[in-house]
Formats: sequence, C-alpha cells, structure tokens
Amino acid sequence: MHIKPSVAAIAAAVDRLQPEFAAMSDAIWDYAELSFAEHQSAKTQISMLEHHGFGIQRNVADIETAFIGEAGSGKPVIAFLGEFDALAGLSQQAGIAQEAPVTPGATGHGCGHNLLGTGSMLAAVALAGHLKANNLPGTIRYYGCPGEEGGSGKTFMARAGAFDDVDTALTWHPAPFNGVRSTNNLAVLEIYYRFKGIAAHASNGAHLGRSALDALELMNVGVNFLREHMPQDCRVHYAITDAGGKAANVVQSRTEALYLVRAPEMPTALELASRVDRIAKGAAMMTDTQVEIVFDRAATNLLPNIALESAIHANMVQLGPVPFDKADIAFAKQIQDTLTQEAIKSSVKLYQVKSDVFLNSKADGSTPLHLGLRDFEGESHFRAGSTDVGDVSWVTPTAQCWAPAWAIGTAPHTWQVVAQGKSPAAHKAFAHAAKSLAATGLDLILNPELLASAKAEWLEKTEGRPYQCPIPPHVGPKL
Repeated sequence: MHIKPSVAAIAAAVDRLQPEFAAMSDAIWDYAELSFAEHQSAKTQISMLEHHGFGIQRNVADIETAFIGEAGSGKPVIAFLGEFDALAGLSQQAGIAQEAPVTPGATGHGCGHNLLGTGSMLAAVALAGHLKANNLPGTIRYYGCPGEEGGSGKTFMARAGAFDDVDTALTWHPAPFNGVRSTNNLAVLEIYYRFKGIAAHASNGAHLGRSALDALELMNVGVNFLREHMPQDCRVHYAITDAGGKAANVVQSRTEALYLVRAPEMPTALELASRVDRIAKGAAMMTDTQVEIVFDRAATNLLPNIALESAIHANMVQLGPVPFDKADIAFAKQIQDTLTQEAIKSSVKLYQVKSDVFLNSKADGSTPLHLGLRDFEGESHFRAGSTDVGDVSWVTPTAQCWAPAWAIGTAPHTWQVVAQGKSPAAHKAFAHAAKSLAATGLDLILNPELLASAKAEWLEKTEGRPYQCPIPPHVGPKL
C-alpha cells in the first residue's frame, strides 16, 4: 500500500524522537507514583515538553500534577490526553516472565500509564514540529492528566474548564491488540457510607449499644434487593472498608463501605445513587444509628465519535502492523505462558476482535503479540468499565485507539503488565500509537470537513446538552 506523504512525514518524525521518549517512559515506570502524587513523573514530562518548545500551564484545576503543554497558534486546537499514575501493590521487575516484585507491596505501572502519557506526548511533539516546519496553523496541546486510577483527574480538569476551547481530543491506551477503541463505557459514581453507632459490651450491655455493623449489613441487604428493580445494564458494587474492628464482644460503633454505582448515562447513575442513599438512611433509622454519605469521585459515560475513529483507523491502515521482531514475540510468549487459556479467550472477546485488516484470520492468541490490525466495523460496542476520558468527550469530540503493548491475554492491573512496561515491544507500541494519533491530528488541520463532521456527530449525541460535572462543587481531588 502506498503511504500518504503526510503520514510518512509524521511517522519519520516519531521514529527520530522515539529513543528519547522511550527513556522518559522507562523513567516514569521507575517512579511508579500514585494518583495525584505523580510529582517526579509530571516534572519529567514538563521538562520534555519545554525541551521541545512547548509553553507550560501548571496547577490546572488547582492540582499540582496537572498541566498543559502548548505549541503553535490559531485554530483548530488539538488536544492529546496523557496519564502517568501507577497502582498500589503491583511492584514487579521488568523484563522477566514470573511474578517478582522489586519491593513487596510497593507500587507499579499495572495499567501502562508510563506508556500512555509518553505516546500521547510524542504525538503532540511530532505534530507540533510538523506544523512549524511547514508553516501550518493550529494549536497543539498535551494535557498531563493525573489521577486516572481512582482519582477522576480529567473530571476535575473538565469542571475547571480546561477543555472548553479544545476542538477535538485524542488519546490511546496500551492493550493486547492494535486498533481503534470505540466503546460505550458506563458512568460511575463512588460514594462512601459511614455509619456511627454507640459502642457497648456485646453481652452484659448490648441494650446500651447501637450497632453500626448492623446498619451496614442491613444496607447491603437492601441494595441486594434493589438490584432486582434497577435497569439490567446498571451495576452496583461495593467493598466494606471498615467493619468496625475484630472484637466480637463489642457492639461496633463505626463502619464504612465504598459503593460504586454505574449506569449507561450519568442521569441514570445519579438517580440510582439517590436510591442507594435512601436505603442507607433507612438502615440507619432501623438501627438507631447515624449515616454520613460522602461523595468521593465520578466519571461520565464515554461518547464515541465514529468520524474521528474512522480517521484514526484509516491512518492505522496506512501505517501497517507494529513492526515486532522475533525477540519481541519470544518474550511475549513467555508472558503468555503464565496465563490461562480462559484469560486469552477472554482477552479476544473483551476487545471484540472479530476480523483483521492484515491477517487472514482473526487474532486468537496463537501468536502471542497482535501482528495485525483489528478491523473497525464503523460502530461502537458496549464495555462495562468507566473512564474519566468520558468527561472530556462531553466537552469536545474525543477518540481513542489501542496499541499492542502487551501479550494477548494480558489483563490490566496485573504483574504481567508491569513486567512488559519497559520492553522493546511496549516502546514500539507507544510509537505506533503516536504515529496514528499525530497523523489524525494533521488530518483534522488539513481537512476542515473532517473536523466539522466530528463536531456534528458530537452535537447529535450530546443533543445540545452542556456538560455537567457530576462531582459536587465542594468536593475536591484527594491530593
């Protein structure tokens, strides 16, 4: 296939820049900082942006590790979204195919955000350089978005208006497969329920006590009954974060649970959460205890944009498969040998890999790395997770892709992800994502009709409704 000159130019720029960005990705892998504490990671990314001539806006939404890098001028404004937070308890040595933490219990990049932020920034830098070299208009921004893992960083940034003048936003995520990500994700609300009772001796003074544990158990039973009478595409799940103590001869005076309420659209999630609130209040009334309801975080449902996704797919077709070599495949096979056949089959099903642009048959895991390109069917599919990219998608047209940084069958938030985070294959994957996104950004600048089509689709899907942040004004990020 003949590659377009614009795609070839972007690809060449990414290839030139890739070594220094790979070093940055590996450094961020080493830092492995948790949500809103990504100080070294943010500093490293800001230094790279400044090195490439980007101006920096710091402390976006009053979050120390949130920032925006900007280059170029004029319209359109193209945003590339990056993340760089790690996960607790996933410390793992890189480059080996067995579970072996660097420091037991320490943090690790179990979702590949060291790659995600690096690939998105590489796209921004490559595109900005191309515009400057060719005297083309357009403002290119890289958004350093902290706290995706349980922090709703982009939701807080959206609430602060950080994306209000953006014409379109592009991002990607490491995955076992190569292709466009077109999913309908769920809106989510995270709420703490804290019950307060009266402690007492559970035998000779039980009549004086008021059990917070009884209240919590009654709430959980009530929510179980609620599940029969809520929409089938909603989810309510929870964790008991404080059972009140280990002493069975004490009436527990405090308990706490964290509830997650998910629904296809935010208004439905808010209504469902209000029903959970009433159940909690009823449980407190029945046990003569008190309940404190504390809103923690939220993310709005994702709006796919077929026009943008089709443009990304066209560029991925132009670029061809990721150029993995035998060593890449050999290490991926070692990782895949640690997985079950069920995990491999589940991976293919989760990513809806039904046909392939370059392969004669669909990827089924028999080859440990995806050597093709997931065929884009031109429509989105349901995926029962949540992401704060959804909030950005309600402010401006937004699209995403996947790139195959992991062996097929690898599940997010596992030691296998961390082990692959510094691999040459992972570096090739983030560069491939950068090429795909930067080429699409250039298409949006050179082809105003594409941008107009994306905006028209976005207006149709939002039905003219302005973005409303689901997090109350008084609630801030857990810094």
